[in-house]
Amino acid sequence: MSVIDARLLEILACPEDKGPLLLIGEDTLYNHRLRRAYRIDDGIPVLLVDESRQVDEAEHADLLSRARASQQGVTGADGAGDGRSAE
Repeated sequence: MSVIDARLLEILACPEDKGPLLLIGEDTLYNHRLRRAYRIDDGIPVLLVDESRQVDEAEHADLLSRARASQQGVTGADGAGDGRSAE
């Protein structure tokens, strides 16, 4: 089980643009629109803009790839998921 459950992920939002975040692994929440990554410390999201980090092009592509891979694992064969797009 993930450190951030699906229900919590639905209500978490980027503090800067108020949009949804992607869970990447167990230690990062990612805003692909602003290319801003927020860390998760001991299961607690650190959603402070000053504590976040900007992501370069290469890392952006890697994070989106990881988000898609984990989303496919969650959605299963029928393709149903939470409706969040990583694009």
